[in-house]
Amino acid sequence: MARAIARGWGDPVLCSDGGSGRAAALVAELGGEALTNAQVAERADLVVLCHKPYQLGPVAEEIRETAKAVASVLGATSNDDLQSAYPGVPVFRLMPNTPVEVRRGIVCYVRGRVDVDAALEAQVLELFDRLGKVVRLPESQLPPAAAVMSVGPAYVALVAEAQVDAAVRHGLPAPLASELVAETLAGTAALLAARDYDTLAVRREVTSPGGSTARGLDALERGGLRGAFQAAADAVILGGRR
Repeated sequence: MARAIARGWGDPVLCSDGGSGRAAALVAELGGEALTNAQVAERADLVVLCHKPYQLGPVAEEIRETAKAVASVLGATSNDDLQSAYPGVPVFRLMPNTPVEVRRGIVCYVRGRVDVDAALEAQVLELFDRLGKVVRLPESQLPPAAAVMSVGPAYVALVAEAQVDAAVRHGLPAPLASELVAETLAGTAALLAARDYDTLAVRREVTSPGGSTARGLDALERGGLRGAFQAAADAVILGGRR
């Protein structure tokens, strides 16, 4: 996610890693400097936390005294957890998805309980708004939101793969099938936005009674498409609680 965010911004970065070499690779691509955690905190106006959630405490120990503001994209890490790790530091909790790399992402923003400077908040949200669309929501709604937007790119890619495989089975060359499916997904997303996200309206516009689309939709329903997505949502939202 760190790489996707940095590529979306497209600016030189100050970054660090735990020894993987990814920071140096990112700097080689975008410019900037590969530093230690402490050096990043000392020099950056905003530190974006992209490490693993279990590293919250150790990383905070290194930078909490010098960090000017912190934006977290850590999963399963509440605002309370973040504020406890960074007392007295302005903290912002965000949840982006991977299309931020091409500035077509969704970034969910959960406002913390501790008031932050309005001008600083506006600057942070403007920065992330460059990556796509920022959506504000209460923290209680973040798990179901993440089950749609965070894992969604993987689901859409799987759906696209299944459609490509089906087309190839009927004789379409794989590169052409991939292009047709990807462009259809992109166009349909734009059409849904133009129709105020009315999925039923978009579906009805292409579905004639008894026609080929109706037959295809019926096959998907009988194949358990809706049930599969319900089960996937349950696995994502409830899986960690079991």
